[in-house]
Amino acid sequence: MIEQTIERWHRLVDAKDADALNDILADNVTFHSPVVHTPQEGKAITRMYLTAALHTLNNEHFRYEREILQGDNAMLEFTTVLDGIQLNGVDIIHCDADGRIDDFKVMVRPLKAVNKIHEMMGAMLERMKK
Repeated sequence: MIEQTIERWHRLVDAKDADALNDILADNVTFHSPVVHTPQEGKAITRMYLTAALHTLNNEHFRYEREILQGDNAMLEFTTVLDGIQLNGVDIIHCDADGRIDDFKVMVRPLKAVNKIHEMMGAMLERMKK
């Protein structure tokens, strides 16, 4: 099941198609941000964070380096560059029995990349509110 979900995820990322998040996210999805302490519950808030990430992290340098797929779980390692800072991270994804993402965790290194994401994602989320 996870293979089809991740194929859909890659198409969504390549196209920067935030509208496709509606179909790929479960209503009860939980999002774990690399900068927000508490898990974010629900489709609306997860969609907001992932939309901001599509426009912030997914630049001309963004690429997935490798992936591990097993059962209903995936780990996708990615790299990108933000304001000259090399960033390395992983998306850890779980899908439900319907093939929808019900848990999405992002982990990032190094610390200065986490700080840059905090700055840039915060600015993007503020622009999205207007």
